[in-house]
Amino acid sequence: MHFDDRLATVLRNRATGERAGKTQFRQLIDLLGERPQAGDPALKAAAYLRLIALAEMIPVPERAKIVGETGWRFRNPELVRWFGEAHPSIAAAALYRAELSGAEWEELIPRLPIRARGFLRHRRDLPMEAVRVLDQLGVQDRALPLPDMVQMLVDDPDEVAAPEIPEAPEPLILSPANDIEVASEEEPESQAGLEPAQEPEPAAKMPDGEGIRALVERIETFKRNRAEATANDAPSLPMAGLDAAPVRKRIDAFIFGTDSEGRIDWAEGDVAAMVIGTTLTARHDADAREDDFASALLHRRPLRGARFTLRGGPAISGDWIVDATPRFTRGDGRFFGYAGRFRRSAGMAEADRNAGADRLRQLLHELRTPVNAMQGYAEVIQQQVFGPTPHEYRALAASIAGDSARILAGFDELDRLAKLETGALDLEAGASDFAGIVRTQVKQLQSVLSPRVARFDTTVHEVAALLPLAQQEAEMLAWRVLATLAGATGAGEAIKLDLKTEGDEVSLRAQLPASLAATEELFSSEARSASSTLSSGIFGAGFSLRLARAEARSAGGELVRDDKWLILSLPLLTPEDALPSPNDINGRAAG
Repeated sequence: MHFDDRLATVLRNRATGERAGKTQFRQLIDLLGERPQAGDPALKAAAYLRLIALAEMIPVPERAKIVGETGWRFRNPELVRWFGEAHPSIAAAALYRAELSGAEWEELIPRLPIRARGFLRHRRDLPMEAVRVLDQLGVQDRALPLPDMVQMLVDDPDEVAAPEIPEAPEPLILSPANDIEVASEEEPESQAGLEPAQEPEPAAKMPDGEGIRALVERIETFKRNRAEATANDAPSLPMAGLDAAPVRKRIDAFIFGTDSEGRIDWAEGDVAAMVIGTTLTARHDADAREDDFASALLHRRPLRGARFTLRGGPAISGDWIVDATPRFTRGDGRFFGYAGRFRRSAGMAEADRNAGADRLRQLLHELRTPVNAMQGYAEVIQQQVFGPTPHEYRALAASIAGDSARILAGFDELDRLAKLETGALDLEAGASDFAGIVRTQVKQLQSVLSPRVARFDTTVHEVAALLPLAQQEAEMLAWRVLATLAGATGAGEAIKLDLKTEGDEVSLRAQLPASLAATEELFSSEARSASSTLSSGIFGAGFSLRLARAEARSAGGELVRDDKWLILSLPLLTPEDALPSPNDINGRAAG
Protein backbone atom coordinates (compact mmCIF):
# COMPACT_ATOMS: atom_id res chain seq x y z
CA MET A 1 0.00 0.00 0.00
CA HIS A 2 3.02 2.27 0.33
CA PHE A 3 3.24 2.31 -3.49
CA ASP A 4 -0.36 3.41 -3.84
CA ASP A 5 -0.02 6.13 -1.20
CA ARG A 6 2.92 7.70 -2.98
CA LEU A 7 1.20 7.47 -6.35
CA ALA A 8 -1.94 9.11 -4.99
CA THR A 9 0.16 11.90 -3.50
CA VAL A 10 1.78 12.64 -6.86
CA LEU A 11 -1.54 12.56 -8.72
CA ARG A 12 -3.06 14.96 -6.21
CA ASN A 13 -0.81 17.76 -7.49
CA ARG A 14 -1.46 19.68 -10.70
CA ALA A 15 1.40 20.40 -13.10
CA THR A 16 0.78 23.95 -14.29
CA GLY A 17 3.93 24.48 -16.34
CA GLU A 18 6.55 22.61 -18.33
CA ARG A 19 9.00 22.53 -15.43
CA ALA A 20 6.42 21.14 -13.04
CA GLY A 21 5.29 18.74 -15.74
CA LYS A 22 8.83 17.35 -16.14
CA THR A 23 9.10 16.86 -12.38
CA GLN A 24 5.80 15.02 -12.20
CA PHE A 25 6.73 12.97 -15.29
CA ARG A 26 9.90 11.81 -13.49
CA GLN A 27 7.96 10.99 -10.32
CA LEU A 28 5.36 8.92 -12.15
CA ILE A 29 7.79 6.82 -14.16
CA ASP A 30 9.87 6.29 -11.02
CA LEU A 31 6.84 4.91 -9.14
CA LEU A 32 5.37 3.00 -12.06
CA GLY A 33 8.75 1.55 -12.96
CA GLU A 34 8.86 -0.56 -9.80
CA ARG A 35 7.84 -4.17 -9.77
CA PRO A 36 4.07 -4.59 -10.37
CA GLN A 37 2.22 -5.24 -7.15
CA ALA A 38 -1.28 -5.18 -5.76
CA GLY A 39 -2.99 -1.81 -5.75
CA ASP A 40 -5.94 0.17 -6.98
CA PRO A 41 -6.25 -0.43 -10.77
CA ALA A 42 -8.11 2.86 -11.15
CA LEU A 43 -5.22 4.71 -9.52
CA LYS A 44 -2.69 3.13 -11.86
CA ALA A 45 -4.90 3.89 -14.86
CA ALA A 46 -5.11 7.50 -13.69
CA ALA A 47 -1.31 7.61 -13.58
CA TYR A 48 -1.04 6.49 -17.21
CA LEU A 49 -3.67 9.04 -18.23
CA ARG A 50 -1.66 11.73 -16.45
CA LEU A 51 1.45 10.63 -18.36
CA ILE A 52 -0.49 11.04 -21.60
CA ALA A 53 -1.57 14.53 -20.54
CA LEU A 54 2.00 15.48 -19.55
CA ALA A 55 3.27 14.28 -22.92
CA GLU A 56 1.32 17.10 -24.58
CA MET A 57 3.28 19.78 -22.71
CA ILE A 58 6.74 18.13 -22.80
CA PRO A 59 8.43 17.92 -26.23
CA VAL A 60 9.52 14.52 -27.50
CA PRO A 61 13.29 15.22 -27.21
CA GLU A 62 12.84 16.28 -23.59
CA ARG A 63 10.80 13.17 -22.76
CA ALA A 64 13.38 10.95 -24.43
CA LYS A 65 16.11 12.68 -22.42
CA ILE A 66 14.22 12.12 -19.16
CA VAL A 67 13.56 8.47 -19.90
CA GLY A 68 17.21 7.94 -20.86
CA GLU A 69 18.57 9.43 -17.62
CA THR A 70 20.69 7.14 -15.47
CA GLY A 71 19.13 5.87 -12.28
CA TRP A 72 15.82 4.62 -13.66
CA ARG A 73 14.90 0.99 -13.11
CA PHE A 74 12.08 -0.05 -15.39
CA ARG A 75 11.13 -3.36 -13.80
CA ASN A 76 7.43 -3.15 -14.57
CA PRO A 77 6.52 -4.91 -17.87
CA GLU A 78 3.38 -2.78 -18.20
CA LEU A 79 5.38 0.46 -18.22
CA VAL A 80 7.99 -0.99 -20.59
CA ARG A 81 5.26 -2.01 -23.03
CA TRP A 82 3.63 1.44 -22.73
CA PHE A 83 6.90 3.16 -23.55
CA GLY A 84 7.54 0.67 -26.36
CA GLU A 85 4.52 2.06 -28.21
CA ALA A 86 5.73 5.67 -27.86
CA HIS A 87 7.96 7.71 -30.21
CA PRO A 88 11.02 5.75 -31.46
CA SER A 89 13.50 7.85 -29.46
CA ILE A 90 11.48 7.37 -26.26
CA ALA A 91 10.95 3.67 -26.89
CA ALA A 92 14.67 3.13 -27.52
CA ALA A 93 15.61 4.90 -24.28
CA ALA A 94 13.08 2.93 -22.20
CA LEU A 95 13.97 -0.46 -23.68
CA TYR A 96 17.64 0.25 -23.01
CA ARG A 97 16.87 0.84 -19.32
CA ALA A 98 14.38 -2.01 -18.85
CA GLU A 99 15.37 -4.64 -16.25
CA LEU A 100 13.01 -7.59 -16.63
CA SER A 101 13.33 -11.27 -15.94
CA GLY A 102 13.64 -13.83 -18.72
CA ALA A 103 10.03 -14.93 -18.35
CA GLU A 104 8.82 -11.32 -18.46
CA TRP A 105 10.82 -10.60 -21.63
CA GLU A 106 9.51 -13.80 -23.19
CA GLU A 107 5.93 -12.67 -22.62
CA LEU A 108 6.48 -9.00 -23.46
CA ILE A 109 8.53 -9.08 -26.69
CA PRO A 110 5.78 -10.56 -28.95
CA ARG A 111 3.43 -7.82 -27.74
CA LEU A 112 5.84 -5.00 -28.59
CA PRO A 113 5.60 -3.16 -31.93
CA ILE A 114 7.94 -4.53 -34.58
CA ARG A 115 9.95 -1.30 -34.57
CA ALA A 116 10.49 -1.53 -30.81
CA ARG A 117 11.72 -5.13 -31.02
CA GLY A 118 14.57 -4.00 -33.23
CA PHE A 119 15.87 -1.71 -30.47
CA LEU A 120 16.47 -4.72 -28.22
CA ARG A 121 19.11 -6.04 -30.64
CA HIS A 122 21.38 -3.22 -29.44
CA ARG A 123 21.57 -4.76 -25.96
CA ARG A 124 24.11 -7.39 -25.01
CA ASP A 125 22.77 -8.15 -21.50
CA LEU A 126 19.41 -9.71 -22.39
CA PRO A 127 18.62 -13.11 -20.85
CA MET A 128 18.62 -16.17 -23.05
CA GLU A 129 14.82 -16.30 -23.09
CA ALA A 130 14.64 -12.85 -24.66
CA VAL A 131 17.32 -13.67 -27.25
CA ARG A 132 15.51 -16.87 -28.17
CA VAL A 133 12.20 -15.03 -28.71
CA LEU A 134 13.91 -12.39 -30.85
CA ASP A 135 15.48 -15.13 -32.97
CA GLN A 136 12.12 -16.85 -33.39
CA LEU A 137 10.50 -13.59 -34.50
CA GLY A 138 13.29 -12.95 -37.00
CA VAL A 139 14.33 -9.65 -35.40
CA GLN A 140 17.67 -8.48 -36.76
CA ASP A 141 19.97 -5.69 -35.66
CA ARG A 142 18.97 -2.55 -37.56
CA ALA A 143 21.97 -0.50 -36.52
CA LEU A 144 24.90 0.08 -38.84
CA PRO A 145 27.51 -2.61 -37.99
CA LEU A 146 30.76 -1.37 -36.57
CA PRO A 147 34.03 -1.94 -38.47
CA ASP A 148 36.15 -4.85 -37.28
CA MET A 149 38.75 -2.71 -35.54
CA VAL A 150 36.15 -0.53 -33.78
CA GLN A 151 34.26 -3.64 -32.66
CA MET A 152 37.50 -5.04 -31.19
CA LEU A 153 38.03 -1.81 -29.27
CA VAL A 154 34.50 -2.03 -27.87
CA ASP A 155 34.78 -5.70 -26.89
CA ASP A 156 38.28 -5.69 -25.40
CA PRO A 157 40.32 -2.46 -25.53
CA ASP A 158 43.39 -4.08 -23.95
CA GLU A 159 43.56 -6.73 -26.62
CA VAL A 160 44.10 -4.19 -29.40
CA ALA A 161 46.37 -1.84 -27.52
CA ALA A 162 49.48 -3.18 -29.27
CA PRO A 163 48.43 -4.87 -32.48
CA GLU A 164 50.83 -6.69 -34.73
CA ILE A 165 51.89 -4.80 -37.82
CA PRO A 166 51.86 -6.93 -40.99
CA GLU A 167 55.30 -7.76 -42.30
CA ALA A 168 55.13 -5.96 -45.61
CA PRO A 169 57.98 -4.24 -47.47
CA GLU A 170 56.17 -0.95 -47.53
CA PRO A 171 52.62 -0.03 -46.55
CA LEU A 172 50.45 0.82 -49.52
CA ILE A 173 47.71 3.39 -49.87
CA LEU A 174 45.40 4.29 -52.71
CA SER A 175 46.84 6.44 -55.43
CA PRO A 176 44.80 9.48 -56.59
CA ALA A 177 44.79 7.94 -60.06
CA ASN A 178 43.06 4.78 -58.92
CA ASP A 179 40.58 4.81 -56.04
CA ILE A 180 38.66 1.69 -56.97
CA GLU A 181 40.98 -1.31 -56.98
CA VAL A 182 43.82 -2.28 -54.67
CA ALA A 183 46.35 -4.73 -55.99
CA SER A 184 47.55 -7.71 -54.05
CA GLU A 185 51.05 -7.86 -52.63
CA GLU A 186 52.27 -9.89 -55.62
CA GLU A 187 51.24 -7.25 -58.22
CA PRO A 188 53.75 -4.64 -59.33
CA GLU A 189 53.11 -1.13 -58.14
CA SER A 190 53.13 0.22 -61.70
CA GLN A 191 50.23 -2.03 -62.70
CA ALA A 192 48.22 -1.49 -59.56
CA GLY A 193 48.48 2.27 -59.64
CA LEU A 194 49.92 2.40 -56.12
CA GLU A 195 52.83 4.21 -54.63
CA PRO A 196 54.82 3.98 -51.43
CA ALA A 197 53.46 6.00 -48.56
CA GLN A 198 54.55 7.18 -45.15
CA GLU A 199 54.42 4.82 -42.21
CA PRO A 200 50.75 4.49 -41.16
CA GLU A 201 49.38 4.56 -37.63
CA PRO A 202 49.50 1.18 -35.84
CA ALA A 203 46.66 -1.19 -36.70
CA ALA A 204 45.67 0.90 -39.72
CA LYS A 205 43.83 -1.27 -42.18
CA MET A 206 43.41 -0.24 -45.82
CA PRO A 207 39.93 -1.21 -47.20
CA ASP A 208 39.46 -1.49 -50.92
CA GLY A 209 37.48 1.01 -53.00
CA GLU A 210 34.39 -1.15 -53.23
CA GLY A 211 34.31 -1.46 -49.44
CA ILE A 212 34.55 2.31 -48.99
CA ARG A 213 31.79 2.96 -51.48
CA ALA A 214 29.54 0.31 -49.93
CA LEU A 215 30.17 1.73 -46.47
CA VAL A 216 29.31 5.27 -47.61
CA GLU A 217 26.10 4.05 -49.22
CA ARG A 218 25.07 2.23 -46.06
CA ILE A 219 25.76 5.30 -43.94
CA GLU A 220 23.64 7.46 -46.25
CA THR A 221 20.80 4.89 -46.17
CA PHE A 222 20.98 4.72 -42.39
CA LYS A 223 20.81 8.53 -42.06
CA ARG A 224 17.91 8.76 -44.50
CA ASN A 225 15.87 6.09 -42.71
CA ARG A 226 16.60 7.67 -39.35
CA ALA A 227 15.49 11.11 -40.59
CA GLU A 228 12.25 9.67 -41.92
CA ALA A 229 11.56 7.88 -38.63
CA THR A 230 11.99 11.08 -36.58
CA ALA A 231 10.32 13.48 -39.02
CA ASN A 232 7.06 13.66 -37.06
CA ASP A 233 7.53 14.29 -33.35
CA ALA A 234 3.85 14.94 -32.61
CA PRO A 235 2.09 12.31 -30.46
CA SER A 236 -0.23 10.12 -32.50
CA LEU A 237 -3.98 10.29 -31.99
CA PRO A 238 -6.36 7.34 -31.87
CA MET A 239 -6.91 6.02 -35.39
CA ALA A 240 -4.68 8.85 -36.70
CA GLY A 241 -3.49 8.62 -40.28
CA LEU A 242 -5.46 5.50 -41.17
CA ASP A 243 -6.58 7.20 -44.37
CA ALA A 244 -3.46 9.26 -45.01
CA ALA A 245 -0.71 6.74 -44.34
CA PRO A 246 -0.03 4.15 -47.02
CA VAL A 247 -1.34 0.82 -45.78
CA ARG A 248 -0.02 -2.46 -47.15
CA LYS A 249 -2.79 -4.22 -49.03
CA ARG A 250 -4.23 -7.23 -47.27
CA ILE A 251 -3.04 -10.48 -48.83
CA ASP A 252 -5.60 -13.23 -49.47
CA ALA A 253 -3.37 -15.83 -51.18
CA PHE A 254 0.28 -16.44 -52.08
CA ILE A 255 2.53 -19.22 -53.39
CA PHE A 256 5.44 -20.51 -51.29
CA GLY A 257 8.19 -23.12 -51.13
CA THR A 258 9.95 -24.78 -48.18
CA ASP A 259 13.20 -26.58 -47.53
CA SER A 260 13.43 -30.17 -46.40
CA GLU A 261 12.81 -29.16 -42.76
CA GLY A 262 9.53 -27.38 -43.50
CA ARG A 263 10.89 -23.82 -43.28
CA ILE A 264 9.64 -21.35 -45.90
CA ASP A 265 12.59 -20.34 -48.09
CA TRP A 266 10.71 -18.76 -51.01
CA ALA A 267 7.47 -16.84 -51.53
CA GLU A 268 6.11 -14.72 -54.35
CA GLY A 269 6.18 -10.94 -54.52
CA ASP A 270 6.27 -8.64 -51.51
CA VAL A 271 5.03 -11.34 -49.16
CA ALA A 272 8.47 -12.99 -49.22
CA ALA A 273 9.96 -10.58 -46.70
CA MET A 274 7.09 -11.28 -44.30
CA VAL A 275 7.03 -15.09 -44.31
CA ILE A 276 10.51 -16.37 -45.25
CA GLY A 277 11.96 -18.22 -42.27
CA THR A 278 8.58 -19.31 -40.90
CA THR A 279 8.60 -22.94 -39.82
CA LEU A 280 5.37 -24.67 -40.76
CA THR A 281 5.92 -27.48 -38.28
CA ALA A 282 5.54 -25.00 -35.40
CA ARG A 283 1.80 -24.68 -34.81
CA HIS A 284 0.39 -21.59 -33.07
CA ASP A 285 -3.13 -22.83 -32.34
CA ALA A 286 -3.02 -24.36 -28.87
CA ASP A 287 -6.13 -26.52 -29.32
CA ALA A 288 -4.84 -28.32 -32.44
CA ARG A 289 -5.38 -32.07 -32.10
CA GLU A 290 -2.67 -33.03 -34.59
CA ASP A 291 0.13 -31.25 -36.35
CA ASP A 292 -0.96 -31.93 -39.94
CA PHE A 293 2.13 -30.48 -41.60
CA ALA A 294 4.59 -32.28 -39.32
CA SER A 295 2.86 -35.57 -40.02
CA ALA A 296 2.80 -34.93 -43.78
CA LEU A 297 6.46 -33.87 -43.71
CA LEU A 298 7.47 -37.04 -41.90
CA HIS A 299 5.74 -39.29 -44.44
CA ARG A 300 6.37 -37.05 -47.48
CA ARG A 301 2.63 -36.80 -48.16
CA PRO A 302 0.74 -34.00 -49.94
CA LEU A 303 -1.06 -31.52 -47.73
CA ARG A 304 -4.68 -30.57 -48.42
CA GLY A 305 -6.77 -28.06 -46.52
CA ALA A 306 -4.49 -27.82 -43.47
CA ARG A 307 -5.08 -24.87 -41.17
CA PHE A 308 -2.20 -22.65 -40.10
CA THR A 309 -1.95 -19.36 -38.22
CA LEU A 310 0.52 -16.72 -39.39
CA ARG A 311 1.74 -14.02 -37.01
CA GLY A 312 2.97 -10.69 -38.28
CA GLY A 313 1.65 -7.51 -39.86
CA PRO A 314 -2.02 -6.91 -40.75
CA ALA A 315 -1.34 -7.98 -44.34
CA ILE A 316 -0.61 -11.62 -43.42
CA SER A 317 -1.71 -12.21 -39.83
CA GLY A 318 -4.60 -14.55 -39.20
CA ASP A 319 -5.76 -18.06 -40.02
CA TRP A 320 -4.89 -19.64 -43.37
CA ILE A 321 -5.60 -22.80 -45.32
CA VAL A 322 -2.48 -24.50 -46.74
CA ASP A 323 -2.27 -26.80 -49.78
CA ALA A 324 1.19 -28.16 -50.57
CA THR A 325 2.88 -30.92 -52.59
CA PRO A 326 6.25 -32.57 -51.79
CA ARG A 327 9.13 -32.03 -54.22
CA PHE A 328 11.78 -34.61 -55.18
CA THR A 329 14.95 -34.40 -57.26
CA ARG A 330 14.79 -36.02 -60.69
CA GLY A 331 18.01 -37.96 -60.46
CA ASP A 332 17.93 -39.79 -57.15
CA GLY A 333 14.43 -38.91 -55.96
CA ARG A 334 15.70 -37.07 -52.90
CA PHE A 335 13.08 -35.04 -51.00
CA PHE A 336 13.98 -31.36 -50.82
CA GLY A 337 10.85 -29.56 -49.61
CA TYR A 338 7.28 -28.54 -50.38
CA ALA A 339 5.69 -26.19 -52.90
CA GLY A 340 2.19 -24.93 -52.19
CA ARG A 341 -0.26 -22.14 -51.64
CA PHE A 342 -1.64 -20.20 -48.68
CA ARG A 343 -5.25 -19.03 -49.02
CA ARG A 344 -7.91 -17.55 -46.80
CA SER A 345 -11.45 -18.84 -46.64
CA ALA A 346 -14.43 -16.49 -46.80
CA GLY A 347 -15.16 -16.97 -43.11
CA MET A 348 -11.55 -16.27 -42.16
CA ALA A 349 -11.45 -13.09 -44.25
CA GLU A 350 -14.56 -11.74 -42.56
CA ALA A 351 -13.17 -12.63 -39.14
CA ASP A 352 -9.87 -10.87 -39.88
CA ARG A 353 -11.67 -7.72 -41.01
CA ASN A 354 -13.60 -7.55 -37.74
CA ALA A 355 -10.70 -8.57 -35.50
CA GLY A 356 -9.22 -5.06 -35.34
CA ALA A 357 -12.55 -3.47 -34.44
CA ASP A 358 -13.16 -6.12 -31.78
CA ARG A 359 -9.79 -5.45 -30.18
CA LEU A 360 -10.50 -1.72 -30.19
CA ARG A 361 -13.89 -2.22 -28.54
CA GLN A 362 -12.32 -4.48 -25.90
CA LEU A 363 -9.66 -1.86 -25.20
CA LEU A 364 -12.29 0.86 -24.84
CA HIS A 365 -14.25 -1.35 -22.47
CA GLU A 366 -11.18 -1.78 -20.29
CA LEU A 367 -10.43 1.96 -20.33
CA ARG A 368 -13.95 2.98 -19.38
CA THR A 369 -13.71 1.25 -15.99
CA PRO A 370 -10.98 3.44 -14.45
CA VAL A 371 -12.35 6.62 -16.04
CA ASN A 372 -15.81 5.88 -14.64
CA ALA A 373 -14.23 5.32 -11.23
CA MET A 374 -12.40 8.67 -11.38
CA GLN A 375 -15.56 10.44 -12.44
CA GLY A 376 -17.51 8.85 -9.58
CA TYR A 377 -14.90 9.79 -6.99
CA ALA A 378 -14.80 13.36 -8.29
CA GLU A 379 -18.58 13.71 -8.14
CA VAL A 380 -18.62 12.37 -4.58
CA ILE A 381 -16.13 15.05 -3.53
CA GLN A 382 -17.87 17.79 -5.49
CA GLN A 383 -21.29 16.98 -3.99
CA GLN A 384 -19.84 16.64 -0.45
CA VAL A 385 -21.44 13.26 0.05
CA PHE A 386 -19.13 12.33 2.93
CA GLY A 387 -19.06 15.75 4.54
CA PRO A 388 -17.99 19.35 3.97
CA THR A 389 -15.19 19.84 1.45
CA PRO A 390 -13.14 23.02 0.84
CA HIS A 391 -14.18 24.96 -2.22
CA GLU A 392 -10.74 24.55 -3.79
CA TYR A 393 -11.05 20.74 -3.71
CA ARG A 394 -14.61 20.94 -5.00
CA ALA A 395 -13.39 23.03 -7.94
CA LEU A 396 -10.65 20.49 -8.70
CA ALA A 397 -13.16 17.66 -8.44
CA ALA A 398 -15.48 19.44 -10.86
CA SER A 399 -12.60 19.82 -13.31
CA ILE A 400 -11.75 16.11 -13.04
CA ALA A 401 -15.39 15.16 -13.52
CA GLY A 402 -15.59 17.34 -16.64
CA ASP A 403 -12.40 15.89 -18.09
CA SER A 404 -13.64 12.36 -17.40
CA ALA A 405 -16.90 13.12 -19.18
CA ARG A 406 -15.01 14.36 -22.26
CA ILE A 407 -12.82 11.25 -22.25
CA LEU A 408 -15.87 8.99 -22.02
CA ALA A 409 -17.50 10.90 -24.88
CA GLY A 410 -14.38 10.31 -26.96
CA PHE A 411 -14.52 6.60 -26.14
CA ASP A 412 -18.13 6.49 -27.29
CA GLU A 413 -17.20 8.12 -30.61
CA LEU A 414 -14.38 5.63 -31.19
CA ASP A 415 -16.68 2.73 -30.37
CA ARG A 416 -19.39 4.07 -32.65
CA LEU A 417 -16.98 4.52 -35.56
CA ALA A 418 -15.55 1.01 -35.17
CA LYS A 419 -19.03 -0.53 -35.16
CA LEU A 420 -20.24 1.51 -38.12
CA GLU A 421 -17.22 0.78 -40.31
CA THR A 422 -17.45 -2.97 -39.66
CA GLY A 423 -21.21 -3.15 -40.09
CA ALA A 424 -21.82 -4.11 -36.45
CA LEU A 425 -24.16 -1.13 -35.91
CA ASP A 426 -27.11 0.16 -37.92
CA LEU A 427 -28.67 3.59 -37.44
CA GLU A 428 -32.11 3.58 -35.85
CA ALA A 429 -34.89 3.75 -38.42
CA GLY A 430 -37.74 6.23 -38.29
CA ALA A 431 -38.87 9.43 -39.99
CA SER A 432 -37.27 12.89 -39.69
CA ASP A 433 -37.33 16.15 -41.62
CA PHE A 434 -33.70 16.81 -42.53
CA ALA A 435 -34.43 20.24 -44.00
CA GLY A 436 -36.09 21.35 -40.77
CA ILE A 437 -33.18 20.00 -38.73
CA VAL A 438 -30.65 21.91 -40.84
CA ARG A 439 -32.62 25.17 -40.57
CA THR A 440 -32.85 24.84 -36.77
CA GLN A 441 -29.18 24.02 -36.25
CA VAL A 442 -27.94 26.74 -38.61
CA LYS A 443 -29.96 29.26 -36.60
CA GLN A 444 -28.35 28.02 -33.39
CA LEU A 445 -24.84 28.16 -34.84
CA GLN A 446 -25.30 31.71 -36.14
CA SER A 447 -25.25 32.95 -32.54
CA VAL A 448 -21.79 31.39 -32.12
CA LEU A 449 -20.47 32.74 -35.41
CA SER A 450 -21.78 36.31 -34.99
CA PRO A 451 -19.13 37.44 -32.44
CA ARG A 452 -16.48 36.44 -35.01
CA VAL A 453 -18.27 38.38 -37.77
CA ALA A 454 -18.72 35.04 -39.54
CA ARG A 455 -21.91 33.49 -40.86
CA PHE A 456 -23.59 30.73 -42.84
CA ASP A 457 -25.06 31.85 -46.18
CA THR A 458 -27.81 29.28 -46.47
CA THR A 459 -30.15 28.32 -49.27
CA VAL A 460 -32.64 25.95 -47.68
CA HIS A 461 -36.16 25.78 -49.07
CA GLU A 462 -39.17 25.46 -46.80
CA VAL A 463 -40.12 22.09 -48.24
CA ALA A 464 -39.65 19.00 -46.09
CA ALA A 465 -36.96 16.43 -46.79
CA LEU A 466 -38.02 13.27 -45.00
CA LEU A 467 -35.32 10.71 -44.15
CA PRO A 468 -35.82 7.08 -43.05
CA LEU A 469 -33.86 7.85 -39.85
CA ALA A 470 -34.91 8.45 -36.27
CA GLN A 471 -35.02 12.11 -35.25
CA GLN A 472 -32.06 11.72 -32.89
CA GLU A 473 -29.89 9.99 -35.51
CA ALA A 474 -30.59 12.66 -38.14
CA GLU A 475 -29.92 15.49 -35.66
CA MET A 476 -26.63 13.90 -34.60
CA LEU A 477 -25.46 13.51 -38.20
CA ALA A 478 -26.39 17.07 -39.18
CA TRP A 479 -24.83 18.55 -36.05
CA ARG A 480 -21.61 16.61 -36.55
CA VAL A 481 -21.18 18.16 -40.01
CA LEU A 482 -22.44 21.68 -39.32
CA ALA A 483 -20.76 22.11 -35.93
CA THR A 484 -17.43 20.91 -37.36
CA LEU A 485 -17.67 23.47 -40.15
CA ALA A 486 -18.67 26.24 -37.73
CA GLY A 487 -15.80 25.38 -35.35
CA ALA A 488 -13.30 25.64 -38.21
CA THR A 489 -14.69 28.91 -39.58
CA GLY A 490 -12.35 31.84 -39.12
CA ALA A 491 -13.16 35.45 -38.36
CA GLY A 492 -14.99 37.21 -41.17
CA GLU A 493 -15.60 34.03 -43.20
CA ALA A 494 -18.93 33.36 -44.90
CA ILE A 495 -19.69 29.68 -45.49
CA LYS A 496 -22.18 28.84 -48.22
CA LEU A 497 -24.76 26.12 -47.55
CA ASP A 498 -27.14 24.72 -50.12
CA LEU A 499 -29.76 22.07 -49.35
CA LYS A 500 -31.90 20.67 -52.13
CA THR A 501 -33.70 17.49 -53.12
CA GLU A 502 -33.03 15.74 -56.39
CA GLY A 503 -35.01 12.64 -57.27
CA ASP A 504 -34.98 10.25 -54.34
CA GLU A 505 -32.18 11.89 -52.31
CA VAL A 506 -31.40 15.10 -50.46
CA SER A 507 -28.07 16.83 -50.91
CA LEU A 508 -26.35 19.28 -48.55
CA ARG A 509 -23.47 21.19 -50.17
CA ALA A 510 -21.25 23.13 -47.78
CA GLN A 511 -18.26 25.31 -48.62
CA LEU A 512 -15.19 24.28 -46.64
CA PRO A 513 -13.64 26.91 -44.33
CA ALA A 514 -10.14 28.00 -45.27
CA SER A 515 -8.50 25.97 -42.49
CA LEU A 516 -10.10 22.74 -43.73
CA ALA A 517 -9.83 23.55 -47.44
CA ALA A 518 -6.03 23.65 -47.06
CA THR A 519 -6.00 20.12 -45.61
CA GLU A 520 -5.17 17.37 -48.09
CA GLU A 521 -6.65 14.50 -46.07
CA LEU A 522 -9.91 15.92 -44.79
CA PHE A 523 -11.13 12.69 -43.16
CA SER A 524 -7.89 11.99 -41.32
CA SER A 525 -7.48 12.54 -37.59
CA GLU A 526 -4.54 14.79 -38.44
CA ALA A 527 -6.99 17.38 -39.79
CA ARG A 528 -7.35 19.82 -36.90
CA SER A 529 -9.23 23.11 -36.87
CA ALA A 530 -8.13 26.18 -34.97
CA SER A 531 -9.12 26.52 -31.31
CA SER A 532 -12.71 27.60 -31.01
CA THR A 533 -15.45 27.88 -28.43
CA LEU A 534 -17.37 25.37 -30.52
CA SER A 535 -15.70 21.96 -30.21
CA SER A 536 -15.85 19.50 -33.08
CA GLY A 537 -15.06 16.59 -30.78
CA ILE A 538 -12.20 15.40 -28.64
CA PHE A 539 -10.26 14.08 -31.66
CA GLY A 540 -10.67 17.07 -33.96
CA ALA A 541 -12.45 18.00 -37.18
CA GLY A 542 -11.07 15.19 -39.35
CA PHE A 543 -12.22 12.46 -36.99
CA SER A 544 -15.68 14.03 -36.63
CA LEU A 545 -16.11 14.17 -40.42
CA ARG A 546 -14.94 10.58 -40.73
CA LEU A 547 -17.54 9.51 -38.18
CA ALA A 548 -20.19 11.52 -40.05
CA ARG A 549 -19.16 9.74 -43.26
CA ALA A 550 -19.58 6.36 -41.58
CA GLU A 551 -23.03 7.39 -40.35
CA ALA A 552 -24.03 8.62 -43.81
CA ARG A 553 -22.91 5.36 -45.41
CA SER A 554 -24.81 3.34 -42.82
CA ALA A 555 -27.92 5.30 -43.78
CA GLY A 556 -27.38 4.52 -47.47
CA GLY A 557 -25.84 7.89 -48.34
CA GLU A 558 -22.35 9.35 -48.67
CA LEU A 559 -20.17 12.21 -47.45
CA VAL A 560 -17.48 13.25 -49.94
CA ARG A 561 -15.18 16.13 -50.67
CA ASP A 562 -15.36 17.90 -54.02
CA ASP A 563 -12.43 20.31 -54.17
CA LYS A 564 -13.39 23.05 -51.68
CA TRP A 565 -16.88 21.71 -51.04
CA LEU A 566 -18.25 19.06 -48.69
CA ILE A 567 -21.27 17.17 -50.03
CA LEU A 568 -23.61 15.11 -47.86
CA SER A 569 -26.18 13.05 -49.74
CA LEU A 570 -28.86 10.92 -48.07
CA PRO A 571 -31.75 8.83 -49.47
CA LEU A 572 -35.23 10.23 -48.92
CA LEU A 573 -38.02 8.32 -47.25
CA THR A 574 -40.21 6.59 -49.85
CA PRO A 575 -43.71 8.15 -49.80
CA GLU A 576 -46.52 5.87 -48.78
CA ASP A 577 -48.39 6.49 -52.05
CA ALA A 578 -45.34 5.95 -54.28
CA LEU A 579 -46.58 2.50 -55.27
CA PRO A 580 -50.23 1.41 -55.35
CA SER A 581 -51.26 -1.18 -52.81
CA PRO A 582 -52.61 -4.58 -53.92
CA ASN A 583 -56.13 -3.55 -52.81
CA ASP A 584 -56.01 -0.47 -55.02
CA ILE A 585 -54.94 -2.59 -58.00
CA ASN A 586 -57.73 -5.09 -57.43
CA GLY A 587 -60.31 -2.33 -56.97
CA ARG A 588 -59.32 -0.61 -60.21
CA ALA A 589 -59.44 -3.91 -62.08
CA ALA A 590 -62.92 -4.65 -60.73
CA GLY A 591 -64.16 -1.19 -61.74
